[in-house]
Amino acid sequence: MMSRGESLAFSFAITLLAIGVLKTKALENGLKTRVYLSPKITLHPGSVSNKYYYDIEFPKGHIAIKSFNAEVVDEAGDPVSLQETYLHHWIALRYYNRKGVNNIKYNVNLGYLQSDFILAGNAGICDSGLPQFFGLGSETRKTSTHVPDPYGIEVGNPLKVPTGYEEKWMFNIHAIDTRGAVDAMGCTECRCDLYNVTEDEYGQPLKPNYLGGVYCCYDGTQCKVNNGLESTERNLYLKYTIKWVDWSDSIIPVQIFILDVTDPWQYTGIHDCLIEYDIEKYSTKVATNDFTDTRRSSVILPIDGDVVYAVAHQHSGGIGSALYREDGRVICSSKPIYGQGNSAGDEAGYIVGRSTCYPKLGSARILKGEALTVESNYSNEKSHTGVMGHFYILVTDSSMGLNEAVHIHEDLKEVISLWGVAVFGLAIGVAILISCQKRNRNEDAYIYVPYCNLNTLFI
Repeated sequence: MMSRGESLAFSFAITLLAIGVLKTKALENGLKTRVYLSPKITLHPGSVSNKYYYDIEFPKGHIAIKSFNAEVVDEAGDPVSLQETYLHHWIALRYYNRKGVNNIKYNVNLGYLQSDFILAGNAGICDSGLPQFFGLGSETRKTSTHVPDPYGIEVGNPLKVPTGYEEKWMFNIHAIDTRGAVDAMGCTECRCDLYNVTEDEYGQPLKPNYLGGVYCCYDGTQCKVNNGLESTERNLYLKYTIKWVDWSDSIIPVQIFILDVTDPWQYTGIHDCLIEYDIEKYSTKVATNDFTDTRRSSVILPIDGDVVYAVAHQHSGGIGSALYREDGRVICSSKPIYGQGNSAGDEAGYIVGRSTCYPKLGSARILKGEALTVESNYSNEKSHTGVMGHFYILVTDSSMGLNEAVHIHEDLKEVISLWGVAVFGLAIGVAILISCQKRNRNEDAYIYVPYCNLNTLFI
């Protein structure tokens, strides 16, 4: 018979093998995918659509979102070039709607009627603006939004929905039709002179030094087009693809933080993010050939945990963004991908994608109270208006007491597989050793012989 120690050793080896195999299988199964279309977006040359669409189609139930991708398509379902319709941004927001109440609307003076509508934003950290769960801009086609295993963005948890409400989702889609525009890139940067705008969408006068940005290209405005251009109307849609799995205890939830380089927190103690800013053309007195405008902001997250995904958001003219730890180490460097041609997804002069970061498990742990630095770099060979410098990051919350020894990162799947084989071999070795020892036992003790030496089993 096996001794107690031998039995425990053998059982432990088999258990580890089973955990490795079952966990790997769980990570690979259960992924669901569905493609949806947004409500119709009607545009004509030079026009702007910047609308909110409530109660959009979205997967039901308690699930973990694994990716959320989108692009603009025409009525035939074909991709639309950024050179014709510029996707300034699309964002998806979660909200709770009182059951039985329809037609929720936003009023500039009253906001949302809070008794009927509760905006359920991300984890922050801007006090106003950037509440979305998902969203990108012109880079949407070639930017990965995949959340690696075993992580997921938890939605649809019935325990988190206030009593009497139901969870719903809405879009804000900002699209600018630049067909026939006098200055297409100027239209995409929302230059106020091209829109002939002096007031914002609520009738408030613009500040004298406000040259361009979202306050000049709101819904219904018109960018300047060439004289005599025929105003051809067309209908477009945001086609969005969501991948998800049903929620289970094997999934590690992540929190979404959106950082903004305009956040003044380090100076004011308030996360009053401006969302956008301008780039001035370089001074003629500059003697170097470095035409780079660099902005930085320091922030502190309210939790500690591991960064498992990160990507930046910039407009045309962006060179790249980075997120640094307090000691200066890089958490993520996100570079823009510029198009080279004329086809949809490869439009010259436009950012058509971004590099993303998937840090190795444990390599990007953020400590509570640690100051992070957001950096955004733009070319200032010419001026730019209404640019952005955001950073999307997904972070685990270490305060939840998650068992990191059981939850395995997707990047380690190959290691898991090899480790499982090794454990299996170890289990066989232990079994052989026990068998050999039993056969060579005398009344006083075990007698070891060469063919029972474990070292010879793996040579």
